[in-house]
Amino acid sequence: MTFGRSFFRRVSTGLLSLIGTCGIAADGTFSVPLRERQLFLDEVGVAKIENLTRTLHRPIKKGAVIRPDYHSGVTGYQTRSVPLWDHDAQIFRFWVNGRPNDLEIGACSYFESKDGLHWSRPYLGQVEYHGSLDNNLVSVLLHGKLTGFENVVYDPNDPDPSRRFKGIARRPGTIQFLYPIASDGVTWRHAAPRVPIRKGDEDNFSFDVTKRLFIATLRHNGGPYGRAVDLATSTDFKSWNRRELAFHADELDQELGRENMEARLADPTRARPFGINPAKCFVDVYNMGVSRYEGLYIGFPAMFHRTGNYGFHLVQLVCSRDLESFQRVGDRKTFIGPSRLGAGAYDLTQIIGPSGALVRGDELWFYYTGGKYRGELVRKDGEWVPREGFTFDPDRMAICLAVLRRDGFVSLDAGEAEGAVETESFQLSGEDLFVNVAAPKGELRVEVFDTEGQPLARSEPLRGDLLRAPVKWRKGGIAGRKGATVRLRFTLRAGRFYSYWLE
Repeated sequence: MTFGRSFFRRVSTGLLSLIGTCGIAADGTFSVPLRERQLFLDEVGVAKIENLTRTLHRPIKKGAVIRPDYHSGVTGYQTRSVPLWDHDAQIFRFWVNGRPNDLEIGACSYFESKDGLHWSRPYLGQVEYHGSLDNNLVSVLLHGKLTGFENVVYDPNDPDPSRRFKGIARRPGTIQFLYPIASDGVTWRHAAPRVPIRKGDEDNFSFDVTKRLFIATLRHNGGPYGRAVDLATSTDFKSWNRRELAFHADELDQELGRENMEARLADPTRARPFGINPAKCFVDVYNMGVSRYEGLYIGFPAMFHRTGNYGFHLVQLVCSRDLESFQRVGDRKTFIGPSRLGAGAYDLTQIIGPSGALVRGDELWFYYTGGKYRGELVRKDGEWVPREGFTFDPDRMAICLAVLRRDGFVSLDAGEAEGAVETESFQLSGEDLFVNVAAPKGELRVEVFDTEGQPLARSEPLRGDLLRAPVKWRKGGIAGRKGATVRLRFTLRAGRFYSYWLE
């Protein structure tokens, strides 16, 4: 089955002057802030690359960590945020989209965990279900109507401890802003914004603690290729700035999407989309979470591949320095894709990407939504039921986990022939240089030069799988040179280079 090809490209750009540009100093030069890891997802800070290849890495799937209890009426859970660590209570808190199908009011489900893997359902006594308050359901009163929510962030610097958890609720037509009443973030109240923000039926929420910037990505129905993403930001959780069409699909997405659709239909190990119609095939953006990681804003667009009336999702990776424009990463290759049939997995068809990365030691944990079906259920008498003649598993949607090496989104790779990457000039903010490199059969060497190109330091070779390795100097060094303007040259053989930073 052929869907056609085209080679017209379009770039999504816009204006947002609320924040500065990550990785760029006030005078417009490249900067390396203390303890901020420098990654290679884009070209910022890179002066030259020789004989190195950029590689996009997929996280390793660990399966579902929060499964629905369909015996009690819940057939699916979804997430649009990241679990939050409560330092005082020493637990993770997680608000997710999911409630019993026959519950007549809006609510979400609340979970707790000590390790991020095993999640408990504490009894909260908030929402009555089948005559009992013994459940983990949470609801908030919005304009006289109870509703659920699943987008919560933690603002550690709010002077009022009871307001450090902040959330947004999904209500038709507008985005609603919430504060908790209690400091544990379990009981909530409505906090109206100064200017209501219109939205579609998808949203994600994150918080950049470095710039104290709240970031909401909202669905825009009616982009140039279908659904797209708007972006709203606030520094006080009261006044919000919104930019329409912050990110959308383009013609190249249509070209590559047709290839993805053809590959999907030709692979008997993947779930076959329901209702195939080549005349209705296109790619748009179903959802995109955006959050800050080190010196970048990283987005996870769920690209919906419509193969007719329905379709499937592939999650890609994008990045931005200023939230004005987003750059595709890894030639638009899939970051999180579907599992194979027979694997016992949930993420067979519908995959809604993570809202951000949870840093766990030397790993990044991604919580995302995995669904077995897309289009096989229809709404009837207020409930989702299988289409006539179709038998489905009621245990259909769960929150899944995938794990990546710390900083492991993109690496610069070399074979036996040496390659090198040279940075732009910057002012030293620390006296110790660290690297994240995997070279068990090779090595990485570092050189430091001043503004005149004179060598200041040359390192000992670094060998092995090193996630946080201090650079030791064979000649010279950077101790005592804080504030000096330098550039770095990294020479790599038989390895992968992920990041560097100063301490």
